[in-house]
Amino acid sequence: MGGHGLYVWLSYGLSFLVIGLLVWRVRSARRAFVRQARARAQRLSAEPQAK
Repeated sequence: MGGHGLYVWLSYGLSFLVIGLLVWRVRSARRAFVRQARARAQRLSAEPQAK
């Protein structure tokens, strides 16, 4: 790598770290959305139907 190995591997490591954090963030946001949607659906199904 011509003496640039440290920078190359740091770049790879940082890239994988950022991608991993993005995947983790998307999954946690999806879980929160699903949880809120289920709670909202449960709340709506428990309300009496107005005519």
